[in-house]
Amino acid sequence: MSSLTFTHEMFRKYYAEDFPLNTSVPFIEKREFGFALFENQMVRHKSFRSIEEVKFFLQSFVPCDVYFSCAYYENPTAEMERKNWLGADLIFDIDADHIPTPCERIHDRWVCGNCGFVGRGVMPERCPLCSGEKLSAETWPCEVCLEAAKIEAIKLLDVLQDDFGFSKSELRVFFSGHRGYHVHVECEAVKALDSMARKEIVDYVSGLGLETSLPHVKERSFKKRFPLETVKSFSFGWSRRLTDGLQTFLSSVKEDDLRKLGFRKDAVNVIMQRKDGILRDLYNSGMVHTVRGVGLKTWEKLVKHIATLQSVKIDTVVTTDVHRLIRMPETLNSKTGFKKADVQISAIDDFDPFRDAIAFRKGMVKVRVLDVPKFRIGDETFGPYRDRKVELPTAAALLLVCKGRAEVVENV
Repeated sequence: MSSLTFTHEMFRKYYAEDFPLNTSVPFIEKREFGFALFENQMVRHKSFRSIEEVKFFLQSFVPCDVYFSCAYYENPTAEMERKNWLGADLIFDIDADHIPTPCERIHDRWVCGNCGFVGRGVMPERCPLCSGEKLSAETWPCEVCLEAAKIEAIKLLDVLQDDFGFSKSELRVFFSGHRGYHVHVECEAVKALDSMARKEIVDYVSGLGLETSLPHVKERSFKKRFPLETVKSFSFGWSRRLTDGLQTFLSSVKEDDLRKLGFRKDAVNVIMQRKDGILRDLYNSGMVHTVRGVGLKTWEKLVKHIATLQSVKIDTVVTTDVHRLIRMPETLNSKTGFKKADVQISAIDDFDPFRDAIAFRKGMVKVRVLDVPKFRIGDETFGPYRDRKVELPTAAALLLVCKGRAEVVENV
């Protein structure tokens, strides 16, 4: 059995036997559906009246990826200019690709299509060997990267609920099935927003244009206290986020952390010696009590760093695109064989992609592994493997095959 045949058969089995008919797709009849097929074709402009119709299509055609539009249309099967846009959900895509992690140099690699040179870590614009631009990235869904993505999702949920006032019932969170999370905002208040309005939300969430220069404080009057923001209250919005972020940072900060930010040795010493008093002021009033030896520019640099930590790392293009196709819930991701799994907001801290997004829990498959780091499926850990034949649980084997890191040798 070839790797492609194996993958196709597993996807067929899932959609025939395990795809849940209680999958929620609000206003399903007004959405466009799109499907990526194993034959490297894309089918778009499809419409369905029910989940039962969707399941029948999935069983019949067995796509490798399934998408629906964030938009609602009067005529979803028509060409784009004749669909008649009625509105769209607000969608956020959080992907580990947009989050710097220390492990990416270990498990992510890229390949030059011209000369075959293989590099590690972030993919450059040009190959350092031949200057070619035909580069392809090979990422890996490791636990550190996915935990970083989950942290961003939690930050986003906090912003959407506390700053924008959305209720939990209007928010849906999903593991993407690969290296991140999707957050859907489904309510009347956002449907009519155009791309520019959504861009304003993106800017706020990501902290773009946030004023961190403490504009109301002049250097010569910098003697007693200064606010973290231009607003008087520090109990909401970015003012609260900067205050909370600074408290969190200073509570556990080490001298080396401050040196990495470029602070002078004397400023580092003063902050470390006086941080308890600074934290006390922050807790009581949201104000910083200035101290001799730490100038305005040092505080501004620190607040700017906190703003970066508090901002949410999202794919901005996805949110501003009012016609975007997004992966359908409970469908399989062809990059891993994992599900786009529903994540309960109240239980997101305990959500484990390597346990809760697994679609196949029975059977063993023999594969030849090319090169793969240590990884976990459920409670079992596998690897690292390099140029080796191994017998793995179906979910583990499918992950490696989907990532191009293994080939099926024998299906047991």
